[in-house]
Amino acid sequence: MADYTSETITRTIRRWIIPAAEPWGAPAAEVRKAWAAAELDYRRHFGIPAEQPLHDDALRFHVTDEAVVIEWQEEARRQ
Repeated sequence: MADYTSETITRTIRRWIIPAAEPWGAPAAEVRKAWAAAELDYRRHFGIPAEQPLHDDALRFHVTDEAVVIEWQEEARRQ
């Protein structure tokens, strides 16, 4: 008999991408709109009320050569 287990991990990544081509970068207003949309989506998905603060690493910000990317991730494990 085998003495091991296995699991499948499914990762969902939700991203909001703000164009930020050099030399101008991304406009603050567009970053604010995308940030608000990402936070609202996160709250809806996890059922977090507006008056409850999010944990510090709920949303992640990444800067690429052409964009600012805001994202959150979720993992689901199955055995």
